[in-house]
Amino acid sequence: MQFNRNNLSEETLIDLYRHLLLPRLIEEKMLLLLRQGKVSKWFSGIGQEAIAVGATYALQPDEWIMPLHRNLGVFTSRKMPLPDLIKQWQGQLDGYSKGRERSFHFGNKEHYICGMISHLGPQLALADGAALAYKLKKQEKVALAFTGDGGTSEGDFHEALNVAAVWDLPVIFIIENNGYGLSTPVSEQFRCKNLVDKAKGYGMEGIQIDGNNILTVYETIKQIREHCIKNQKPYLIECMTFRMRGHEEASGTKYVPKEIFEKWIERDPIKNYEHFLVDENILTNLKIAEIRNEIKKYIESCHLGSDPISSGENTQSPFKGNPQISKKEIEDIYAKKNTSFESAKAIYSENKVVTSSPSEEKNPRNIRFIDAIKEGLHQSMLAHPNLVLMGQDIAEYGGAFKITEGLVTEFGKERVRNTPLCESAIVGACLGLSLEGFKSVMEMQFADFVTVGFNQIINNLAKIYYRWGQNADVVIRMPAGAGVGAGPFHSQSNEAWFIHTPGLKVVYPSTPEDAKGLLIAAINDPNPVMFFEHKALYRNLSADFPKEYYETEIGKARKVRSGNDISIITYGMGVIWATEYAEAHPEISIDILDLRTLLPLDYKAIRTSVNSTGKVLVLHEDTLTGGIGGEVAAWIAQNCFEYLDAPVLRCASLDTPVPFNSELEKNFLANSRLDEMMQKLVNY
Repeated sequence: MQFNRNNLSEETLIDLYRHLLLPRLIEEKMLLLLRQGKVSKWFSGIGQEAIAVGATYALQPDEWIMPLHRNLGVFTSRKMPLPDLIKQWQGQLDGYSKGRERSFHFGNKEHYICGMISHLGPQLALADGAALAYKLKKQEKVALAFTGDGGTSEGDFHEALNVAAVWDLPVIFIIENNGYGLSTPVSEQFRCKNLVDKAKGYGMEGIQIDGNNILTVYETIKQIREHCIKNQKPYLIECMTFRMRGHEEASGTKYVPKEIFEKWIERDPIKNYEHFLVDENILTNLKIAEIRNEIKKYIESCHLGSDPISSGENTQSPFKGNPQISKKEIEDIYAKKNTSFESAKAIYSENKVVTSSPSEEKNPRNIRFIDAIKEGLHQSMLAHPNLVLMGQDIAEYGGAFKITEGLVTEFGKERVRNTPLCESAIVGACLGLSLEGFKSVMEMQFADFVTVGFNQIINNLAKIYYRWGQNADVVIRMPAGAGVGAGPFHSQSNEAWFIHTPGLKVVYPSTPEDAKGLLIAAINDPNPVMFFEHKALYRNLSADFPKEYYETEIGKARKVRSGNDISIITYGMGVIWATEYAEAHPEISIDILDLRTLLPLDYKAIRTSVNSTGKVLVLHEDTLTGGIGGEVAAWIAQNCFEYLDAPVLRCASLDTPVPFNSELEKNFLANSRLDEMMQKLVNY
């Protein structure tokens, strides 16, 4: 192994050695503790330390890094206190994730490290978002993300690199090619000669380097960082390396041929670097031994493994018998608002362009549902200069439904961004923007297309605040619903997919006034919000409502009309159906409750409505099985049983895909069975 010191000072060379040695010695201790049962799981990076250490050393301390399982060197090189890391690995309450995550599935904003999820690929798109934030702020910084050879097979790898290339983002992608994805060799992972060759397909530059040579890694990434900043371009680096342990310790390494091990033992990044330091008379063998002993003493002084993991073994565990645990867990699902509505309104007032006189503003306005959403977006762009809109065709074209038409003219293409057809990467980029304090609204062209970005939403957006306190300031607009003859892939009501996911908020307005107010509230909220908009209401529903900047409270239901015979609890298009039915049947005194927010639900309002009638119909356009109606009905049965004079009934659409033919579609929709279900309750 050839080392080129490139005019590096002896001080820097020795400092690199200390950074390289620390994670190795920590790992050796961890493997001992694993055998003793004092930690529950470990993903070893032994043999790969030069990549994590060299990359981190080459970056500035306030540039975001997205590491993976085997990147302990990132955490130690960012000088995260070892005692705090120990608490994290042992699942302790005062660890970085408060016992909620294991090993390296955590991040820390103070050290600009973004915690991974087990799905690996999504990390890459978060680097896109952080790099986009640097670009928008005109900062000379890069973001860096790690992936493995196996991870390059994932769609997220393609999407993240494509977005970075199209948007000219200063982001570095590092592939740690260690030869195996768990036990699957690279020969069964891809057919290209080298993974770095993939860079050409995205119009970006790439390089393959020796990932076990600390000086090569450091110097290469240092130079590439400067290149990315100067040229505002991404870069792909393939680091050739090998892991000397199993994927995780339980996996073992029996599948690796002996000769491969022997080859890579000779290429150990630490031993080779030590030989270089001795040969160059920078360190002596005695001094190396002293440094090793010094680091070992430091590790021992941190009492690594002094307590068992926080399980039933530990009678002193703060988790055991603590009545506040459940309360605290639920409290930490959502981030608290860090910007008040009043401050956002003040900024809006400063930035708005007055186009009408005060007298004109008082006149009644017959505003369509679609225009209410557009007005909410426009006013929010004025209230939040850090708000970025993203979506397919949303700039000059104005989006599939023309909601964003004209916004690019006023706010520019930096803030109103057309995206490639990369839903997963765009959701990830939105989250990456949050790391740097930006807000974002992504338009999912149709709610049906959300499946392509499902993993990012469910496992990254929803869980990140609970896992390590990082908020996801992201709104995803979801044009949903049937009744427009669009068939199975453009008509679904898929809100129930997200109700089951703690950490998300799910909103579904049914009036223009609420469409605007809830959208503004969603954008002001620091948590991820799935914002459903019924396509059939866009141009068919109009109303008068305030022109001013206002919020409609998320989590608060709306009483549509009061009655004492039957309660219809509903949302979205169901509110329209229920209202029309009530007007056509004045002989029935119908109480209609518009939930508006589906997660979290307004249980107080539900209880009040049930109490007022004793008979309840839960109505929604979604299919019956697995719809939110089942959850609402179950909650009523469990908590309001004494108020009921009849079973809680559900009225929903057929358990089929949404058909294209208009007559089949009418038959599919819940509205076709509304009278039948209401008469059952009337006659019970």
